[in-house]
Amino acid sequence: MNIKFRPEKSAAHLSIQGTGKSADMQAKSRILLSMVILGVAYTVIIGRLAVLGFVEPDEASARLRPDISITAKRPDIRDRNGETLATDIVTSSLFAEPNKIVDVDEAVEKLQSVLPDINVKTVHRRLSSKAGFVWLKRELTPAKESQILALGIPGVGFRKETRRFYPNSETASHIVGHVNIDNVGIAGLEKYIDDRGLKQLRSLGFASNQDLQPVHLSIDLRVQHYVREELAAAMRRYKAIAAGAIVLNANTGEVVAMASLPDYNPNKPVDALKKENLNRNSAGLFEMGSTFKAFTTAMALDSGKVTMGSRFDARRPLRIGGHTINDFHAKRRILSVPEVFIYSSNIGTAKMADVVGVQGHRDFLHKIGLLSRVPFELPEVAFPVEPKKWRKINSVTISYGHGATTTPLQTAVAGAALVNGGKLINPTLFPRSRTQAQAEAVQVISEQTSIHMRDLMRMNVERGSGSRAEVPGFRVGGKTGTAEKVVNGRYSSKVRFNAFLATFPVDNPEYVVLAFVDEPKPEEGKKSATAGLNAAPLVGNIIRRSASVLGVKADFGNIANPLLISQ
Repeated sequence: MNIKFRPEKSAAHLSIQGTGKSADMQAKSRILLSMVILGVAYTVIIGRLAVLGFVEPDEASARLRPDISITAKRPDIRDRNGETLATDIVTSSLFAEPNKIVDVDEAVEKLQSVLPDINVKTVHRRLSSKAGFVWLKRELTPAKESQILALGIPGVGFRKETRRFYPNSETASHIVGHVNIDNVGIAGLEKYIDDRGLKQLRSLGFASNQDLQPVHLSIDLRVQHYVREELAAAMRRYKAIAAGAIVLNANTGEVVAMASLPDYNPNKPVDALKKENLNRNSAGLFEMGSTFKAFTTAMALDSGKVTMGSRFDARRPLRIGGHTINDFHAKRRILSVPEVFIYSSNIGTAKMADVVGVQGHRDFLHKIGLLSRVPFELPEVAFPVEPKKWRKINSVTISYGHGATTTPLQTAVAGAALVNGGKLINPTLFPRSRTQAQAEAVQVISEQTSIHMRDLMRMNVERGSGSRAEVPGFRVGGKTGTAEKVVNGRYSSKVRFNAFLATFPVDNPEYVVLAFVDEPKPEEGKKSATAGLNAAPLVGNIIRRSASVLGVKADFGNIANPLLISQ
């Protein structure tokens, strides 16, 4: 059989056959590629499910619901001895997934049977919404959680959260501060801790599931407790609207105790917003009265223009620009510097300020930190207020504590500089060694001036207005301050802010204590309510209870006679 070769037909046949084979190969490749992709996808899904299988149910559901924000843990806050001031506890919060709610009315009715205080309209609206997740009630007790679980409501569940707890309630509320419902610090050291890095840790996810190192403070909870108790007693005794006190390490700037009453329970922080619960120690501004005479005297002595032997004529009232300056207990004679201080002479103090001059006076008060905002860890720190333009009358009145406002904390810090050798040390709520403090201290008066101020403050307790602050064995020194408050634009002799600035032991100061009583009334059986009658004994009581706890040993030995006062 002869086979004839036909080129045209053979070429066409070969071409069709080649195309068919190529299409088959491409189809097989696509199928194979699809199988590989599906295999990888299933492998990823299976792997993910395996990972979730090892996760706790609550944690797994949380990961599947990105709308639920994890409440970050916070570090414990402890005092200098390790006593807990703030810690986290675990609570349950009720949530719902509206798309899983079968009967909204029935669900609301059941929830109300266990939670009678819920807002029915709000809960009904949330359960009827199209949201994938809604909160219904935060921070439930275990008993309430069990009761709701027993109701068996579909689409309703619980989430474990951390809640801040303050075991000492009001005792250190203004220092520790508080958090909001999401455990975010909004006041006091709680806010300071967030602002210093906890917020960043949260945003990066590092603060949610790990324990953070405790934050240790300089506060001694025992002393804090004593201070608060004495303030509460003073408020009752003198029928005052407020009281406060600070115990400060004179050589390190550590705040050992600081309380201001009225205060609030940080476990119920809504009360923190009340005006009367202001932290008056750092956020309150006051004319500090005659405590300022200590700074005026130090300024005059440090200038070199006044010595301990200088004398000032206080026989007649001082008249400046239509104003008359008089003494509360006028001696009507020439006074030595110690006498000006002990008798709290407005006239003598004003004349000491005049020796330095208006600008020199203003510069000194800024240098010693009384008229500049004090660097401090608490967010609640006020800016002092002074005249925009100082005239002689301003210098005169400010010399004895009227005409400029500052905080009690700043007064205590500046007071420490008067007695610790002349070094201004910024206050802190964290532990600080003496070496660390000295490295940043600023010399604001000479050591010799500081010695003179210790002598004067001791004299004032021994034979002046501060006698009721005396605590046998601890050699207290100090200065009273009775400031008239402004009422309806005028100073009132019946409404006062009383303070006492003290140090102990005065010959080698370790601590400064400043206490104040706001608008005290005369104690029963007494006609007056000056600082010597209320703020001074308040300080004495604080020192009496705190000294041994602070490690200050009583000394009843013979002490050299103090500088004599001319008669």
